[in-house]
Amino acid sequence: MPHEFNGEKYTKASAHQKEWGARLIAEFELRGDEQILDLGCGDGTLTAKMADLVPDGRVLGIDASRGMIEAAGKHNRPNLTFVLMDINDMRFEAEFDLVFSNATLHWVKDHHRLLANVFEALTDNGMLRFNFGADGNCLHFFKVIREAMAQKEYARYFNGFDWPWTMPRVDEYAALLKQFPFRRARAWGENADRNFPDAEALVGWIDQPSIVPFLKCVDESDKQRFRDTVVEAMVAQTIQNDGTYFETFRRINVLAVK
Repeated sequence: MPHEFNGEKYTKASAHQKEWGARLIAEFELRGDEQILDLGCGDGTLTAKMADLVPDGRVLGIDASRGMIEAAGKHNRPNLTFVLMDINDMRFEAEFDLVFSNATLHWVKDHHRLLANVFEALTDNGMLRFNFGADGNCLHFFKVIREAMAQKEYARYFNGFDWPWTMPRVDEYAALLKQFPFRRARAWGENADRNFPDAEALVGWIDQPSIVPFLKCVDESDKQRFRDTVVEAMVAQTIQNDGTYFETFRRINVLAVK
């Protein structure tokens, strides 16, 4: 089942996601009449930036979280629409000149299915441009959350737990791309390690979106205690001598043309 997020809280806690996405958008050389699909549009901030670049085109943002779509709705305009839709369920045929996704696709488990659907959605000469989490991403958080899940008082909540992310190696993804008949395609890695400026920024990122898939498994009576356990461990393990808080962010970039 898709995870449900608080779009307004995400807006306040997603500065680094916005930075990565803005860099991607700056790469595009657009005529202004393109049809664009944003996979996992979140709060719609980046989707709206693309709509600004295609006044004679159309941008569709999809997200599986109702909270995200509700937050994105404030950006609605004639050439910009948001739809509640799971990426796994999308079905488009030769409809988009550009399929874009930033900091989302590590939430998608089946990337073979994803790429097949994106290939079908693209027009001839259409382009996909993705950035998402790679192997080595969020090493501190993953260590802390696994330790918290294993604690005696919480372990029962995570029997059969399905790890929520897929974060492949770059070479694995490059091999997957070769299974599709793109005219050209490549995948490359990026080290985007980040120092959060203060504990408030770190905790905001933990709360939205990182801990969400885990909290949904915990009984209401234990949610706050579990969350505080994770937050306290993260603060202790990531603090640096200069008062900032360090986390690893490793990314896969993907560019392909149909």
